[in-house]
Amino acid sequence: MVRYEAPPVPRRSGAGSSAKRGGGRSAGTGGRRAGVKGRKTGRTPGWARWCLLFGALLLVLSGGSLVGAKAFLASATGSVTQQNLLGAANAERQHVTIKGAKNILLVGLDTRPGQDPSKLTRSDSIILLHVSASHDQAYLISLPRDSYVTIPKYNNGAVPYPGGTNKINAAFAYGSRGLTGASALSHGFELLSLTIKKLTGITPDAGAIIDFQGFKKVVDVLGKVCMYVDEDTTSIHIGHDRTGAFAAPYKINPDGTLNHKISGVTPNIYKKGNHCFTPTEALDFVRQRDLLANKDFDYGRQRHQQQFVKAVLKSVLDNGFDSPTKLPSLLSAVGKTMTVDSGGIPLEDWAFAMRNLDPAKMATIKVNNGHFNSRSVPGIGSVEILDATSMRLLNDARDDRVDAFVQANPGWVATS
Repeated sequence: MVRYEAPPVPRRSGAGSSAKRGGGRSAGTGGRRAGVKGRKTGRTPGWARWCLLFGALLLVLSGGSLVGAKAFLASATGSVTQQNLLGAANAERQHVTIKGAKNILLVGLDTRPGQDPSKLTRSDSIILLHVSASHDQAYLISLPRDSYVTIPKYNNGAVPYPGGTNKINAAFAYGSRGLTGASALSHGFELLSLTIKKLTGITPDAGAIIDFQGFKKVVDVLGKVCMYVDEDTTSIHIGHDRTGAFAAPYKINPDGTLNHKISGVTPNIYKKGNHCFTPTEALDFVRQRDLLANKDFDYGRQRHQQQFVKAVLKSVLDNGFDSPTKLPSLLSAVGKTMTVDSGGIPLEDWAFAMRNLDPAKMATIKVNNGHFNSRSVPGIGSVEILDATSMRLLNDARDDRVDAFVQANPGWVATS
């Protein structure tokens, strides 16, 4: 197979700098407003909405004037790293058009500061954003990271992967194995995209990597983010000892799973109810899954991440777009949370085409109807099996029939 090569200069859009895609590519891949504070003016241009959607999973605003759109778009995308992530999963980008239904792959990474670059990086959240052909309805479909799938054979030029069955989040790890930096991101994303393509028949039209560490920087600019916490959430990462000093409350295994409680350390607990998160608390909250009361594993964390992102963007809307002094830093922080592959379509075209999407109408769909359909696999452990209805949902995303699926399965749509 001849591999699609990225345009020669992957760029940080508007930054005036360029860097080649790290590590090269091998040929062996197989099978609201700006204005005076306190004064309400017109709604923010739709251009900004798409940029924030691409990096943050949700649209901030609906409708709006296009006055000054080009300048605003340049500001909103100036810190967005653009890079070929899809590779062979979407090699025909020279023939692409903005028309028609679109499926966008959004991948969340939860790398820790100072993490050993030799350690495997697994995708922490995997979301398909399906946009209907009319470009006025969108659906977020979260794929559980423990989904048991077939990962195709792949050669990243450093450590080949022979192919096999595993949890879907292992695809990013095997694709990036032996690589660092931009090259690791590209190859990890590509193998994950190829895995999803094999599973669903969906060729992603575009993609983005979101680093939840970046959301901490957004909250740094905002100062705090307030939201309703729907259940008591205990941190396994942050706590304090008897002297009040910071201490980790649990021993964590190398794979990120819970080992045991550390004596004498009291963990942070985010109680059910209204809560205003500091930047550190915010990042900690979206990581938690192990001690959620309803034992729904990744579904609880996915729900909290989605609720949190909505709260962040609401705060951006309420506190950022009314502040001319805060807005540049806010846009920069949002932009730095992501690495984007626009699939060969300029971000300006994406922004204009998606200007009529309304966040109030965006639906989040629960694969397996939010239940952990588990099976134990020797050598891998507990995995999740996608049921027949979930596979029908994914096929409907491929064929732009998600609206019909939702009408037939209304209980699968998350209420938050």
